[in-house]
Amino acid sequence: MKKSIKKYMCIYPVLIFLLCTLIVFSNGCSSGQQSGGKIDDWNEEEIITTTENIKVGQSQSRITATESAAPIVVQPTKPEINTAIPDSSSSTIGFSVGGAKDIMNFRENIQYDYLPLPTDITYEGLFYDYYFDTGESVKCNELFCPAYSYALTGDPFSGEPEYYLSVGLHSGMKESDLKRKKLNLVIVLDISGSMKSPFDMYYYDNFGNRQQIPAEEVNKAKIEIATESIVALLDHLNGDDLFGMVLFNNTARLAKPLNPVEITDMDAIKDHILELTAHGGTHLSAGMEMATELFNELIEENPDEYENRIIFLTDAMPNIGEISSSGLLGMTEDNADNRIHTTFIGIGLDFNTELVEYITKIRGANYYSVHSAEQFRERMDDEFEYMVTPLVFDLQLTLESDDWKIEEVYGSPEANEKTGELMKVNTLFPSKRRNEETRGGIILLKLEKTGNSDSLSLVASYEDRNGKEHQNKVTVELDNVETDFFENKGIRKGILLSRYANLLKNWMIDEREHTYYSHPWEPRIDEETGIRIPPRLNQWERQSLPLTVAEPYRKLFGLFYRYFDEEIDSIGDNTLRQELDILDILKS
Repeated sequence: MKKSIKKYMCIYPVLIFLLCTLIVFSNGCSSGQQSGGKIDDWNEEEIITTTENIKVGQSQSRITATESAAPIVVQPTKPEINTAIPDSSSSTIGFSVGGAKDIMNFRENIQYDYLPLPTDITYEGLFYDYYFDTGESVKCNELFCPAYSYALTGDPFSGEPEYYLSVGLHSGMKESDLKRKKLNLVIVLDISGSMKSPFDMYYYDNFGNRQQIPAEEVNKAKIEIATESIVALLDHLNGDDLFGMVLFNNTARLAKPLNPVEITDMDAIKDHILELTAHGGTHLSAGMEMATELFNELIEENPDEYENRIIFLTDAMPNIGEISSSGLLGMTEDNADNRIHTTFIGIGLDFNTELVEYITKIRGANYYSVHSAEQFRERMDDEFEYMVTPLVFDLQLTLESDDWKIEEVYGSPEANEKTGELMKVNTLFPSKRRNEETRGGIILLKLEKTGNSDSLSLVASYEDRNGKEHQNKVTVELDNVETDFFENKGIRKGILLSRYANLLKNWMIDEREHTYYSHPWEPRIDEETGIRIPPRLNQWERQSLPLTVAEPYRKLFGLFYRYFDEEIDSIGDNTLRQELDILDILKS
């Protein structure tokens, strides 16, 4: 009997081992499957639960959800940051401002015969569609070196002379030295019911005016385009980056905790993302609040090593509460103060760009629009590293002169914060250079001459990403020149595009204000007044109005078309002809 007991006791450890292995395997399969030593940390239960969602204000529920799949911490190694001063043998980067990185919503609305919002076209977004001669004249050995060019030119309608000064956004950093920090990334995706609507149509008041779109994307829902775009974006993460994901509709849910890419089964995560469906209402703030909480344990990480970013994808028409101090705007501002920056990606034609006008003025923020998954994939291939790597913060340009003042600023989302002596830009991002020109590489100042001096001084001050402050001062002599003088083609292109945007904004404002007028009305600009600076108005409702152009504006667009065509020949940039296509539609 004793021998039998001993015999079975010898078997017990083996049985216990097998039982433990089975339990571990079972748990792994249900909540954290492993493939090749990597984890699938997708919270499937959180995604399928619609009646017990994690709501704003229920912080205890959120903590529980996060703790159930706690991040696996990997001790970082300090990245190599090359701070050597560049030499002339290697190409350098340029800069572009933060804010909107395209005007695709404007272009697509015109294409589909809808009247865009005035906020659908921004000066910085329009500038980013083009490369500029930035007026480089001296060697730059600093991170940021502004270069100044000037012009005197008559308004194309009234002939009134106008003074302009461009700020060329130069850098002494070599492109080969631009290495982004390790990235802590949280993607926030809108899965509300509106994301089920076809990508090429309005969701709120559909006119049914379907147009030709790429065959492979016909009838795709916005949620499909969004998830495919996210999957394309994930290909740009490195093993030592951290990635997490939050979903929201009327509530927020943790889809994936913030974990290192190198231990994550990214193929499995991509499959989960592509399976997502849309339903429910829209609570933008809930998504941002949960995303912010994922950074709580990382907020003290060395800022020299890590960049923190939230990428927020939505098709939403936000309510007024979202731009309050306690709404989405307030949270984004607070995050920026804690070195958590935000990229907003607008999905579809009906995305309300007024939110962008507020959000992209925040330090470190930028905005892109998505109208095709393939287009977005190509864009990320070209500039993902730049999108997540802000380099210059809190740029201030002070004009010191008793005889000149700044009348208007074009090409910066902070334009309405300017005074007669001061211009502000919250963020500069690295930008591509090509043939000695920089993509989106200028800010344009319209000047008013108040005295007789042709001299003015400009003091530029800014902070780099390590918090170090810099300053430089330049005196500019504006020679006594005849009208239609341009120091280079870059400032000429900037003036052309600014006038184009001003004309379009005034037209959109007039058309929307007079949508339901039955009697004739006069436009706010004409051949006598010239192209005025458009007013800054209150919020517009994002509703799909049919494309209409009143007779006075058709005439103005016809005149401007000829001016624009002549300027293209003088500048020598045929990529500008895409704007002629827009003008051709509007004048006819």
